[in-house]
Amino acid sequence: MRRILHATTMAVALGATALPALAQTGPLSPVVYVNNSAVTQYELDQRIRFMQILRAPGADREGALQALIDDRLKMDIARQLGIAVTDEGLEAGLAEFAGRAGLGIEEFAAALGREGVERQAYRDFVRTGVAWREVIRQRIVPTIDVSDREVEQDLTREIETPIVTQVLLSELVIPAPPGQEQSALALAQQLSGSVTTEGQFAAAARQYSAVPTAPQGGQLPWTPLANLAPGLRDIILQMPSGSISQPLPVQGAVVLFFLRQTQGRLRAGAESQTVDYVELALPSAAEGARILSVADSCEQVFVEANRFAGDVIRRQTQPLSAVPLDVAQRIASLDRNEGTVIDYGGGARLVMLCSRTPALIADTAEPTTLPGLPVPPRREAPPPSAAEAPNAANAAADAAAAAGVATPGDPPLRTREEVRAVIFNRKVNAAADAYLAELRADALMRRP
Repeated sequence: MRRILHATTMAVALGATALPALAQTGPLSPVVYVNNSAVTQYELDQRIRFMQILRAPGADREGALQALIDDRLKMDIARQLGIAVTDEGLEAGLAEFAGRAGLGIEEFAAALGREGVERQAYRDFVRTGVAWREVIRQRIVPTIDVSDREVEQDLTREIETPIVTQVLLSELVIPAPPGQEQSALALAQQLSGSVTTEGQFAAAARQYSAVPTAPQGGQLPWTPLANLAPGLRDIILQMPSGSISQPLPVQGAVVLFFLRQTQGRLRAGAESQTVDYVELALPSAAEGARILSVADSCEQVFVEANRFAGDVIRRQTQPLSAVPLDVAQRIASLDRNEGTVIDYGGGARLVMLCSRTPALIADTAEPTTLPGLPVPPRREAPPPSAAEAPNAANAAADAAAAAGVATPGDPPLRTREEVRAVIFNRKVNAAADAYLAELRADALMRRP
């Protein structure tokens, strides 16, 4: 009897030690602990597959694990802020995400299921996104500001950036016959993440590409941008010269492009400038030199002008072509809020450049003066007709055409509101990334 009891006790003890061992190697085994919350092997497998289906960058074990760790941190801070995702909020998030693929929630979930991704993995992913969006709205958005100066700088860069008309591409076409699609995509992703030079791309094209350009390293001749398919055109325009594209799955293949060079032209009117400047009549050049030694802005020149009687100062905003030649020559080399003195012997004039703006956006620029100071005159645009009221897509183009500086082939300039939104989102994303990095640095993470 004692032997039976002893054997039973040993069996129970062995079973008790064996079960945790099984759990540590099964799908529910923890891969990492994030602030005492476990990320399991099952979650990791599901996230890898989910990212592969979405063709997301970093769709490997390391990338998926980091994404899950970040998800834990995002949900932790959401709970600390008292943010809870409601059923309605989750359903809206699920619908928005599925809608990007042109599907409803159930259709999208069913499609994922056929590819091996469980419904719960999809819901958890979206729930985290909804919660993090609210964290950003509460913690990040109130701290972001976009100045008029930033908007003007972005618009100026857009005007001064040549419009691409031709591209010099190299291609690499990896065959993907039925049953080998995933292996072809995996190779393309590996190349996209490792190839950084034209020479590396050419070597890969000679080794892997299955089209006639392979022996030449995939090189294509100069190609007019208009000849490319609209979808490919959009991708190429987002690529800097000397970079490789993300894999582009097509029927029976996966394609990579390397952008070697571009050619373009400036939009019509891009070199035309409108200048905002101050002129101050003075009794002597020495007085002008003294003012420039203490005045570091156009507004400060107005303050110094109060020392003199009469109407001695004026501020003008006009096309550079309309500025008197002697003044235009002097301000040609000046930067913003820099000045010079024109000496006429019997008197002098101080000239300071307040701003230099591309003519294409000058008519919409807001004047920047201190309260009570003269505001430079602005030209008023004629009211639009009822049939052609301006909108976000055509207002800038219509204004340029009316001024005689636009051509029909030029893409329309973005509106100030569109540019402001882009800058705002860019700042929000950067601040959110920095905030998430702080959460990572403060987190307690350990591996079993």
